[in-house]
Amino acid sequence: KKDSTMDCTKIIGEKIKALRTEKNLTQAQFGKELGVTQKAVDYWERNVNDPKASYIVRLVRFAGISFDEFFEDIEL
Repeated sequence: KKDSTMDCTKIIGEKIKALRTEKNLTQAQFGKELGVTQKAVDYWERNVNDPKASYIVRLVRFAGISFDEFFEDIEL
């Protein structure tokens, strides 16, 4: 049986990294835009932990995408 939580975390990390690199930002620059540290962005991208919901709100607003776009391909 697959661990769907791990799959979800991995996909979220990949999506965060893709959004950051599309904007040509370093982790520190991206973190500053979202109000978090570079280390927090690094942890999200490496799937160490997930961002809190409030940071996902900031992330999708900054990226100019909808929640549906961010969460497509993720089975919750």
